[in-house]
Amino acid sequence: MVFSSHLFLFYFLTASLALYYLSPRWLKHLTLTAVSCVFYGWANPLFVVLMFVSTLIDYLCGLAMLGQWRPSMWRSPIPKLPPGAPRTKLQRWVLAISIVSNLSLLGFFKYINFFTFNYTALVESVGLTGMGIEDVLKVTLPLGISFYTFQSMSYTIDVYRGDARAIRNPIDYWCYVAMFPQLVAGPIVRFKEIADQLRERTHTIEKFTRGIAFLGLGLGKKILLANPCGKVADMAFDAGSIGYLDSWVGAVAYAFQIYFDFSAYSDMAIGLGLMMGFMFAKNFDSPYLSQSITEFWRRWHLSLSNWLRDNLYFPLGGNRKGTVRTYINLALVMLLGGLWHGASWNFVIWGAIHGLMLILERLGGKKAFYGRLPGFAKVAITFVIVCFAWVFFRATDLPTAVQYCGSMLGLTTPQPGAGLIGGLIYQPYYTVSMLLAAIVVWFCPQTWDFTRKITWTKALCNSALVKRQSTLLSE
Repeated sequence: MVFSSHLFLFYFLTASLALYYLSPRWLKHLTLTAVSCVFYGWANPLFVVLMFVSTLIDYLCGLAMLGQWRPSMWRSPIPKLPPGAPRTKLQRWVLAISIVSNLSLLGFFKYINFFTFNYTALVESVGLTGMGIEDVLKVTLPLGISFYTFQSMSYTIDVYRGDARAIRNPIDYWCYVAMFPQLVAGPIVRFKEIADQLRERTHTIEKFTRGIAFLGLGLGKKILLANPCGKVADMAFDAGSIGYLDSWVGAVAYAFQIYFDFSAYSDMAIGLGLMMGFMFAKNFDSPYLSQSITEFWRRWHLSLSNWLRDNLYFPLGGNRKGTVRTYINLALVMLLGGLWHGASWNFVIWGAIHGLMLILERLGGKKAFYGRLPGFAKVAITFVIVCFAWVFFRATDLPTAVQYCGSMLGLTTPQPGAGLIGGLIYQPYYTVSMLLAAIVVWFCPQTWDFTRKITWTKALCNSALVKRQSTLLSE
């Protein structure tokens, strides 16, 4: 079930909000958890079981870290670990159990197929035909496991660091991990960012109204911009042979698609959260206005960037252990960040490209090598680099990505008939959609800023937008 579906918007969301607001205060988290399990288990109920196992491990680890495993101790207020104070051996072991358990679950379900495929290819390349295991062991990847694993893991990390108190009520904790607005596509909500809201939050008309605006604008990004740009990208990347100009149009189309797709789901998640009293953090900050790759990662997918910075880059030593170690840390973080997105060598290369650019900019004092150019030129060059890297993110496999990059660089000769792709991607509908996408990317205010104050004009525009989307969904 996806946010932009007729089923979600007109049935599930309506029923969920009705149940949530009809529930008494003490029952709201249980209600939200229940509807979230229905949402997540719609495709496969076994996914809920796996999420429950991950949730249970971290919930128990949070209590054990504070010595709260006996119910007789639950009558006293739950303590908070002092930040910066030494931790006991038990607390360090409990944190290790939480991290290893989460990463093991994530590693098995997300990367086992990648491992078996490469193992089979390796043994067959040396003549050991029949020794592969690719056809014997195949695992279905649970939806959203990358997001809720990092989110659940942030709970024990924040409790260990003393950034937040542990949760005693298991329903409250399961609600934090499972709430459907951010479950499948993020943003990654850190526990310390929402701990106080789980204990006390307000439900106001202002929040609900802003939430509707977020939801409507997110749907607009998804249906009116991401989907048509995605069609252009699909036609370009599936063409097999493509000309120089057409390949760049396809890459730009995919850059628009992934931004509007991802930021749309973040907007809708923030909007749905507001409708239930929660305030999630901003996840995108006009990333294609960046004047360097360093700036790009301060604007793109902020919840993941901040998570990797605080829980991987800093623990590895950050920039505190010398220049060489800083470069190694940057490379490791970006390589692992690439693997987090998917189990493929393409994602590793995508992460390596961004890691290399970050290192080169660090050599120049966190400035791009084109830093002396005018602002618009720096934005354009950064966007070109990002588009080139997106090829590895979008292509189905490494040979396809290499061939497509060759087309973008003018290093390949298009096959006869390759020019026919232009008749498909330059249709008026797609051309107008691409132009609108460019205008929104570089000249329009962000959803976060646009919805700060809802005026009658904005409300009418949003209503017209929602009506148009409803028409498209019902067709």
